[in-house]
Amino acid sequence: MIFDVLTLFPEMFSALLGNSIIKRAQDNGILTIRLTQIRDFANNKHNRVDDYPFGGGPGMLMQAEPIYLAYQHITKGLDYRPHVIYMSPQGQVFKQSMAQKLSVSYDHIVILCGHYEGVDQRILDEIVDEEISIGDFVLTGGEIGAVAVIDATARLIKGVLSDEENYDDESFTDGLLEYPQYTRPREFLGKSVPDELLSGNHALIAKWKRKHSILNTYKKRPELLEGFVPQNKDEKALMRQIRSFDIE
Repeated sequence: MIFDVLTLFPEMFSALLGNSIIKRAQDNGILTIRLTQIRDFANNKHNRVDDYPFGGGPGMLMQAEPIYLAYQHITKGLDYRPHVIYMSPQGQVFKQSMAQKLSVSYDHIVILCGHYEGVDQRILDEIVDEEISIGDFVLTGGEIGAVAVIDATARLIKGVLSDEENYDDESFTDGLLEYPQYTRPREFLGKSVPDELLSGNHALIAKWKRKHSILNTYKKRPELLEGFVPQNKDEKALMRQIRSFDIE
């Protein structure tokens, strides 16, 4: 998969996307991440890309022309149109399901990072397919959100994670949060690893994980259980306890 990022601050991406799993995927040719400096396409001697908004208002607005020229540069010669995302607090809030959709639906994604008070509406109308937010808050620019979208999407692409890093049981994969996990030592600060996880009984372990995935979701993100459908009588009994608040 190719990620092209249009940004005023390409240096913000190197530390987070140039290490660990994402770097390995790039080295292996599974991912290509390209950063394009929008200022390089400003037609003025100071590389200025912003101006005052028509009609007044606070702050400055990114101009349409340098963004459009940057977009034309990265898409020149392509016989297809890449999917274009604009990182914006007005966009749909990013979720795991969106990362899954992006990972299987597109081979080439362009992410536009706004700054100042945003970008000229005409560039959104001309090239952007969807606006995405990483939460109901405002950042100084779209770069942090872009890194989050790239990381969450890229790790779902086949070959990016090794077998040991498989994501099948992760939080949100099936609508639930992940169960608590433990490693050595077996006892720490007087607390022991649950006996079920030490039993060697795979069926018992799977049952424990499922139960505590549901409990973890109830304790931390109860709204995620609103559409939850129990799979067996034990889960139905557990949900009855939860709904009657008869559980800690």
